[in-house]
Amino acid sequence: MADVWEAYRAELDGVEHQVRQNLDSSVALVNTVAAHILSSGGKRVRPLLLLLSARLCGYTGREHYQLGSLIEFIHTATLLHDDVVDEADIRRGRRTARKVWGNQISILVGDYLYSKAMAQIVEFRSHGMNEVLAEACTKMAEGEVLQLYYNGNPSMPESDYIKIVEHKTAGLIAAACRMGAILADASEERQSALFRFGQYLGIAFQVADDTLDYNADGERLGKTLGQDLRQGKATLPLLHLLDHCSEQDRNMIKDRMETRTLSPEDLERILGLMQSTGSLAYAMERAKTYIAAAQHELEAFEDSSARRALIVAADYMITRDR
Repeated sequence: MADVWEAYRAELDGVEHQVRQNLDSSVALVNTVAAHILSSGGKRVRPLLLLLSARLCGYTGREHYQLGSLIEFIHTATLLHDDVVDEADIRRGRRTARKVWGNQISILVGDYLYSKAMAQIVEFRSHGMNEVLAEACTKMAEGEVLQLYYNGNPSMPESDYIKIVEHKTAGLIAAACRMGAILADASEERQSALFRFGQYLGIAFQVADDTLDYNADGERLGKTLGQDLRQGKATLPLLHLLDHCSEQDRNMIKDRMETRTLSPEDLERILGLMQSTGSLAYAMERAKTYIAAAQHELEAFEDSSARRALIVAADYMITRDR
């Protein structure tokens, strides 16, 4: 994946420059708060996927700089809002905006970024782009509400977990891929294939991320392990564990979810149970299944550097360690 980042470094630097250019609010605090999270070390995965999708379909222009920056604005807005909802103090190894400036500022700056992105997307005069981005934003909000509905409730069906992931994470990734195809004036068939590619990729990305919450290096990950459980979130590894552990352990886990308490000893026991029941392995196998489905969508496209880069990017989603 390092080779892919390097091959498209100049392109992503162009997106980065456009991101800074677009932070032009007359209220200085808006720019400061937005820059705090935009400069916190995000990989710019979504702009990269937009660019690669466009290149895959023959695009050679430069409008992806602006589109990529708008995708990052929307992604950043969701992070600002998520940190408020989750009462998160740390993101990517540094204090969250809500911890520095408070919840109200974080929410309002998130709203600003959403509004800025939607106002600028209309400048492309593309009904297709407007539609796909609006649908992604709607789904993200629905996914957040569904996740809140199940917060602290370990009885969530796996199908609803996948629905939350599909809406909250995969929706914007799928939109980025389809927007790249739209930018290249690709056929509806190719647009749909890349949308599905992004959707499968996004689901795998989140499932892998949820698994990292239990088995990654916490310092490299930039957050405390077991944070999802502390926040009452039942993700795929935990749902599998609840279906395969003893009643005594199940009751202990349910109690910790409902009370939002988790001692180091509790976490150590749960991690051991996940290993013994194969819960972590199960979740990663599910993620690999979605990656295989994503890569299958690329088979209709001719071989190219962009296609090879997308295949590598797909593998990266489930091999990364942070």
